[in-house]
Amino acid sequence: MTDTSRFNRATLRAIPAGVWALGFVSMLMDISSEMIHALLPVYLVTVLGASATTVGAIEGIAEATASVTKVFSGALSDWLGKRKLLAALGYGLAALTKPIFPLAPSIAWLVAARFIDRVGKGIRGAPRDALVADIAPAQLRGASFGLRQALDTAGAFIGPLLAIALMWMTGDEFRAVFWVAVVPAFLSLAVLVFAVREPARTDSRRSARMPLQRRELARLGRHCWLVIFVAALFTLARFSEAFLVLRAQAVGLPIALVPLVLVVMNVVYSAAAYPAGVASDRHGRRRMLAVGILLLIAADLVLAAVPGLWGVGVGVALWGLHMAFTQGLFAAWIADTAPADLRGTAFGMFNLLTGVALLLASLIAGMLWDGLGAQAMFLVGAVVAGSALLALAVLQDGLAAAR
Repeated sequence: MTDTSRFNRATLRAIPAGVWALGFVSMLMDISSEMIHALLPVYLVTVLGASATTVGAIEGIAEATASVTKVFSGALSDWLGKRKLLAALGYGLAALTKPIFPLAPSIAWLVAARFIDRVGKGIRGAPRDALVADIAPAQLRGASFGLRQALDTAGAFIGPLLAIALMWMTGDEFRAVFWVAVVPAFLSLAVLVFAVREPARTDSRRSARMPLQRRELARLGRHCWLVIFVAALFTLARFSEAFLVLRAQAVGLPIALVPLVLVVMNVVYSAAAYPAGVASDRHGRRRMLAVGILLLIAADLVLAAVPGLWGVGVGVALWGLHMAFTQGLFAAWIADTAPADLRGTAFGMFNLLTGVALLLASLIAGMLWDGLGAQAMFLVGAVVAGSALLALAVLQDGLAAAR
């Protein structure tokens, strides 16, 4: 045990400072974003009078926007050879939107701010990850990505917890909490600009290709497209986590404690994601994804049928487990099945189609909530998840060949 601890400390010391800096960039921006995101659905409904359909539309548009933007940003950073520039643009856009949340006089302003924030997320994601790979030595690449993800996930915990503390201290003053969230966002941008140095480009610049042409998309192959299809169908059942927040508030959780929903979900998600990935390496992606879909069905049924805060707590924990058994595994499966020279295009199409599916899912969920109630919304989610599980079984032969 002592030798392992010594090895881990030596590895952490060996990770380049630029990777540490990018980890703190992610953590600070996540703190800011999650402070706002944890409270925004309730703020929209209780203060601005928005409907659940409006919440679903805002969240769906926001996440779909980030997904669509990712199609282009990674390829653009390869073509330009300027990863830090694009990462800074993405983080800068996100930071600039943060003061809009406490100042917004109407829902339209919040929609615009959320939209621009997600554009920033889409722009920065792929270039930032590519920059980690550029900075990290090959023998420390896994540790470097693990460190960045660990710091990023810490932000997902710290943000909602800070929001809870500040709501308690300010007597549920949403705008005061939103103003505090501005600070870590601009600190994140400052760390990126002043503490991260992009390594000199050593490889020769390649001519820009057109990987989104029909001929290139066909080269992805049948197996890869089957995986993308199942992922999009599954995403139709995975509406925005904003509805988990609304569900918790509807059963009586005090407004100041509502962010605990995202804390619980992220704790479970982060704790189970690595073991789920290891299990998929040993037992196959398809089998573990089936477990993930079953966990989503269980989460929906609990959230629909079990009353009170205990039902919400168990449902949210199951929701976090299903995220752990699906999100990273779908990404790994895409990498397994796509040609090496078209993996960026494959991930782009994956993000595009699942982003559109998430938009549709959130819109439909909001309309179901408003029209038939929360119970009906979660039951419909369970039925759609069941159809994704059926697709895994029906397409078994093709998907088995794709692991």
